[in-house]
Amino acid sequence: MAQAVEARILQAQAEKLTPLDFLSALVNDELTRRSDSFIQRRLKQGAFRDAGKTLDGFDFDFNKKMNRRLVFELATGGFVERREDALFLGSPGTGKSHIAQALGRAVIQSPGHRVLYREAHHLLEELAESSLEGTRRQTLDALTSAPLFIIDDLGMRKLPATAAEDLLELIMRRYEKASTLITSNRPVEDWGKLLGDNAAVAAMLDRLLHHAHVVQFGPRSWRTKGAMELRTSESAG
Repeated sequence: MAQAVEARILQAQAEKLTPLDFLSALVNDELTRRSDSFIQRRLKQGAFRDAGKTLDGFDFDFNKKMNRRLVFELATGGFVERREDALFLGSPGTGKSHIAQALGRAVIQSPGHRVLYREAHHLLEELAESSLEGTRRQTLDALTSAPLFIIDDLGMRKLPATAAEDLLELIMRRYEKASTLITSNRPVEDWGKLLGDNAAVAAMLDRLLHHAHVVQFGPRSWRTKGAMELRTSESAG
């Protein structure tokens, strides 16, 4: 309150605020500060790649066929309350990571759940390192405890031989206990080949799809659009 009191005193003098209104303004300043601090702390704990991504910053008209109603429904956090999952599928550059992180931010802001974010290859590296260091159980416990866990960009990079087993163990631990959101540029039909273990992938998808919301992204790519606009600009120049 000390940070805001001088400005509020000047406001009270200028607007002739009553003592109660003056005190109310100070209390509201402190509540806002605490809320902002809480959100920033949760965003830092979440380890987002781009913590500034928001739904307001996404152009839904670029790909009009995307189910924006479902996206905004997910942003309310209701699916986290119900411990449901989500899959974002589509070609690279269509906005999957943007929306996934924006949803994570929205779920942190309201209703205030803790969210963890990992790119798929970093997650699998983290699990592999924890196995070597003898801390795998603690790592899995930490990853399992978050009400929402976002696994981003599955299929963007070559994955280790243990990827299917690691992901299956994580999904089994979280199944019907917490929500998992996975983004991938590969259709689920290709995941067996991608992860190299059809049986493990089938078991994982059986759990993921049981209570899943599937959002299809595309077909147009933001990155392709940006590159074409740049070339057009350079040609015009």
